[in-house]
Amino acid sequence: MNNVAIIGAQWGDEGKGKIVDLLTDSADIVVRFQGGSNAGHTLVVNGEKFIFKLIPSGMLHKNKICLIGPGVVIDPKGLLDEMANLEKHGYPVDSLKISGTTHVIMPYHREMDVLLEQKRGAKKIGTTGRGIGPAYESKIGRRGIRVWDLINPEQFKQKLMDIVIDVNDYVKSVFNHKGFDIDKIYDEYSVYGEKIKKYVVEGPLFLNNEINKNKKLLFEGAQGTMLDVDHGTYPFVTSSNTTAGGICTGSGVAPTKINEIIGVSKAYTTRVGEGPFPTELFDETGNKIRSVGAEFGSVTGRPRRCGWLDLVALKYSVMINGLTGIAITKADVLDGIGKIKLATSYSLDGKKIDYVPSNLPEFERCKPNFEEIEGWKTLTGAKDTQSLPKEMKNYIKYIESYTGVKVYILSIGADREQTIVFKNPFKG
Repeated sequence: MNNVAIIGAQWGDEGKGKIVDLLTDSADIVVRFQGGSNAGHTLVVNGEKFIFKLIPSGMLHKNKICLIGPGVVIDPKGLLDEMANLEKHGYPVDSLKISGTTHVIMPYHREMDVLLEQKRGAKKIGTTGRGIGPAYESKIGRRGIRVWDLINPEQFKQKLMDIVIDVNDYVKSVFNHKGFDIDKIYDEYSVYGEKIKKYVVEGPLFLNNEINKNKKLLFEGAQGTMLDVDHGTYPFVTSSNTTAGGICTGSGVAPTKINEIIGVSKAYTTRVGEGPFPTELFDETGNKIRSVGAEFGSVTGRPRRCGWLDLVALKYSVMINGLTGIAITKADVLDGIGKIKLATSYSLDGKKIDYVPSNLPEFERCKPNFEEIEGWKTLTGAKDTQSLPKEMKNYIKYIESYTGVKVYILSIGADREQTIVFKNPFKG
């Protein structure tokens, strides 16, 4: 048994899709276990760009099964559009599977997401408006629609009626909203249910049966550790558990069956939306990183906030997730910068600390303390460890020494081939 998880080690957008795509060659099944269509994984294959929002990134490989687990919330229309786009480009989706216990994003979730964000005003969180948070609220409140409901018409109609009556009472009284048409939603979503019906399975049972057959599973995380609803910069977080604990609840696979957990980190740091970001840059270097790194959301198009690598936050990610390895992405973006800084501690109210405070106002007051090292001129043409500039090797050693975890993979460009693998976690 050799099952591997890929986790975002920062505030999301770390390039997890590329790492998943790379390691899918060694896996049999790729599992998405949390999040929704607010997360986008961008892959470049033979110069062609693909953006995955719900379907696991492994779908570009032949003879690989991709499963959407119960920890995900799906927008069925968006899912069907994504499937159609893959088919259009010559990538069949016959091997896609969806756990019947996966929850569904409904039209009222999207509308409420926007209304709630508007109501927050200056205290907005910076959501994508895709209904992710309200869908998870419905799930936890035990008034959610699951895929099993969606594909069983009578079951769906009864649950929808019960739920929308309450939803309408709420939006009319709180937002002066006209409410939602039950029949219209039923007619539209029944069609979606019929279209995805053939892909639906008993997710946890399927995965555990495959593990018992010695199949190799690759778990694909969305967003990042610092956006975890319990362990991130709450309330400026996503609505799911993005950390390693979410793998088990979001797939139905026990922790004892996961062998390696790889945290993906950029060679610098970015985040989208509101919330604390100690190493954020507001100068020309920050603008250069954003421009060269094309740091704009793959789903929203929003410009990402950019800053130096935050080793304090990365070490926190190692602790929370139990990382066994690190994948560094976008190292080429720092080509030619000269001096490179890494945050190795914070100053909080005049006191030096080496941890991420869980109390948000304290974290907001943290100022980074940097160590400076020599940058590299270019990573162009590097194929292996030997051909890497010594400055890049020193950068990797610094990260390994600070975090106590080895760097397994280094990405030096957007394409599949622009990757150096020091250790494949599937091969021990």
